[in-house]
Amino acid sequence: MEANKENFHGYNTKLHHLAVKLRKRMTKAEACLWKYALRAGMRKGYGFRKQRPVLNYIADFMCKELKLIIEVDGITHTWKEVMVKDKIREDKLRDAGFTIIRFDDDEILKDINGVIEKLDKKIEEIENNLPEPVKKRKRFSPPPAPPHEGDI
Repeated sequence: MEANKENFHGYNTKLHHLAVKLRKRMTKAEACLWKYALRAGMRKGYGFRKQRPVLNYIADFMCKELKLIIEVDGITHTWKEVMVKDKIREDKLRDAGFTIIRFDDDEILKDINGVIEKLDKKIEEIENNLPEPVKKRKRFSPPPAPPHEGDI
């Protein structure tokens, strides 16, 4: 199944209740990424959604206009069985047309500016490969200044 506008980019209503719970219990790294990089159209005017039910999964963050999913990996993602499940999940999301970028908790908490830089490069790469321009959201407020390394 390809995710597109007609199927709400693979939105899974059956996972909505779980996504709502996860939005209320974001990890420190997820909250930091949201606050300093993703909220209010901060990334080139693109809107991101938190804990978005897509296909049979819940993506940590998703921009439907770019079909970009951002995953934040905690300590459990180093376990072999979790890594295997992550690979299967990524393959299915890619087959549906999504691009996935992963960051681990430490990377976000210790080098948010580096994460933002990698994210902006990925967005630019996707933009350059889009068949037609995408309507962006206007930013409503200036982003907060990212903290200095080690301040998070």
